[in-house]
Amino acid sequence: MTDDRTEGSMKKMKGDLKEGAGNLTGDSKLQSEGKSDKAEGKIQNVIGGIKDALTGKK
Repeated sequence: MTDDRTEGSMKKMKGDLKEGAGNLTGDSKLQSEGKSDKAEGKIQNVIGGIKDALTGKK
């Protein structure tokens, strides 16, 4: 598994936490940061999956 998949998963988790905290506190800036982090994490995870598929790693 590539580092991209691991880092992407961590960014997505960080985004989930930020968005949840923003929802609880009503902080729209924190919510949008969380959504942005989640999107970046998903993209990075997909890129890592493609790299794994090309190199034959699981």
